[in-house]
Amino acid sequence: MTIRVLLADDQALLRSAFRVLVDSESDMEVVGEASDGTQAVRLAKEQAADVVLMDIRMPGTDGLAATRMISADPSLAQVRVVILTTFEVDDYVVEALRAGASGFLGKGSEPEELLNAIRVAAGGEALLSPAATKGLIARFLAQGDGDDGRDPARSERLGALTGREREVLVQVAGGHSNDEIAERLEVSPLTVKTHVNRAMAKLGARDRAQLVVIAYESGLVRPRTD
Repeated sequence: MTIRVLLADDQALLRSAFRVLVDSESDMEVVGEASDGTQAVRLAKEQAADVVLMDIRMPGTDGLAATRMISADPSLAQVRVVILTTFEVDDYVVEALRAGASGFLGKGSEPEELLNAIRVAAGGEALLSPAATKGLIARFLAQGDGDDGRDPARSERLGALTGREREVLVQVAGGHSNDEIAERLEVSPLTVKTHVNRAMAKLGARDRAQLVVIAYESGLVRPRTD
């Protein structure tokens, strides 16, 4: 199955470079290019994109607003957004994850990292490397509006989870893969996947990235202070 990729960046030269890279792969193709967020949302729908490589800072409707629009549109439920950013530690990235992005990638990443990010996102996983996304979430998500960052509504929704599902959610928030969680909890990877899917359904999460956001915002997992 070919992964349909949409490029959203206001720099034409950068889009051209990404197009050459993506189209060189046998399992993916670029189906459109957008120079702002409004175009990105429209083309994501028109071209039935699987993954949108989304720049945050674009004129007009920026990548953050576009990500929110995609996430809120039921007809775009299959679309995964990967945020492209110049700075890996960025408040806007956290907001994008909250808005429904599957993860983020620095524009200085190696070509293979970009291609892997597309495949990971298309597969429904999240780009949650312990060195980048998890650390960023831990640093910013629980910083708040003058409190500890806990969202009471999120906390209440955790009551729908079973004990094992909460256990698995904590491990997901730690940036661990299904195989790693299976080893830690001494269960099969398939069992872990089932718990993850059930937790996503109960919490209304699009993917693992949003599960991590919920884990922090609910207070189930606390950010490290070191």
